[in-house]
Amino acid sequence: MSINKLAKDILDQLGGQENIKDAENCMTRVRVNVIDLNKVDIQGIKDVDGVLGVVDGNGNYIQIVVGPGRVRDVMDVYKTMGIKPTSDESDDREDWEKNKERIKGGQKDSRFKDALKTISDIFTPMIPAFIASGVANGLGRLFKIMMTSGTIPTNQFTEVFQSIIVLIGSGFLAYLVIFTGINAAKEFKLNPMLGGMIGAAAIDKNINVISDLVGWFNEATPNDSILSSGAGGVIGVILGVYILAKIEKWVHKKMPAVLDISMTPLVSMFLAMPIFVFLIMPTTGYFSVLLTDFLGLFINSTNPIVTGITGYLLAALFLPLVLVGLHRGLTPIYTLQIEGTGSTRLFPAVAMAGAGQVGAAIALYIKARRVGNKKLQAVIAGGLPAGILGIGEPLIYGVTLPLVKPFITAGLGAGFGGAFVMVMGVASTAFSPSGVLAATHILPQFILIYLTGILISYVAAAIITYIFIPDSLVESY
Repeated sequence: MSINKLAKDILDQLGGQENIKDAENCMTRVRVNVIDLNKVDIQGIKDVDGVLGVVDGNGNYIQIVVGPGRVRDVMDVYKTMGIKPTSDESDDREDWEKNKERIKGGQKDSRFKDALKTISDIFTPMIPAFIASGVANGLGRLFKIMMTSGTIPTNQFTEVFQSIIVLIGSGFLAYLVIFTGINAAKEFKLNPMLGGMIGAAAIDKNINVISDLVGWFNEATPNDSILSSGAGGVIGVILGVYILAKIEKWVHKKMPAVLDISMTPLVSMFLAMPIFVFLIMPTTGYFSVLLTDFLGLFINSTNPIVTGITGYLLAALFLPLVLVGLHRGLTPIYTLQIEGTGSTRLFPAVAMAGAGQVGAAIALYIKARRVGNKKLQAVIAGGLPAGILGIGEPLIYGVTLPLVKPFITAGLGAGFGGAFVMVMGVASTAFSPSGVLAATHILPQFILIYLTGILISYVAAAIITYIFIPDSLVESY
């Protein structure tokens, strides 16, 4: 099937081009924001030749899985048709006001899920930078180890090269809150540079000066201060930008048109900055420490049973969380851990979830070959390479989820890999991608252990699936 036909057939089932507000490509999925859900034929989309699965139920967003090789091509077709990309920015306040009620009407799930989605949308554009930064950090550490051990000679050239690698890895993380502020502003319909100003303020040294002036600064132990530079991290910045957006909107309505461009941003900042500095930063900083300490009770426990159960549950339950959108809540936790320690131990455990899908798919392929189901064999063969690399959607939405039970057995098998990497203390400097590609941002001393965890997930999920999934279910695909 041609890409043009695939794109058109999907569009027809979505209610036509006039029913599309915007769209974007996401790894293996075309993510479409529709205007009227009643015009969408979900089953019709699933029946389109070339569609591997459909994810709906998250407001007015429909996600169509077409695979990593086609998703960008389909989106390119939509762009040529005039469909606006989701990332397309607009400062048109009137348009935003007109769409407000329609957008709110489509968000039927819950305010909690909406908040998680917003947080996810803030961090998603930064994933490529997280990957580049994480890989560079890992390579920088590995390069340093090899230089110290004498495997690589230590000279001016190697030291400069190692420093450049470290620069790539550290630069993004050093100013992460600024990038977070910019993206948060886009989500809250605020000028992105104003959001960046909130992020920059959060790490400015003048925060410590202010804290000292009001008696909140602990000079001996700055991290124990009520207020200090960087307190609250990305969560504080997101809340600060949200407050600024609300204030800016109010000021804009009150400000005379002739003064709007010059005075609205300044007045908004004057009103929002004290709230951010004296309320949001101390509060979110306090709760960030509490959250980190709470997770540390399980992750850093000296009892291998506790850490093993924690890892098992993280890997086994991660994909069910993905289905209901709650996995987004882990994104700020990953970020807080990377901000604080330079790595996260949560991600390597949840990364095993995709490996479980691969193991289950291998077992299903063996069964499909035995019963002669060539269609299932073809779907699995097409999705396995992507699954091994960490892109699990083709296997999830094209194989295990439609059959239901294999989706469960995959999670049960993945849990063993999650338990293993958690007990072994595997840590990652980034939180995407997963699969074997994640080895590029796993701390060097844990790479082989991480890959062993993936292998454990493959084998465990394959065995459980092979034992508990009957041939009759495979034949019914």
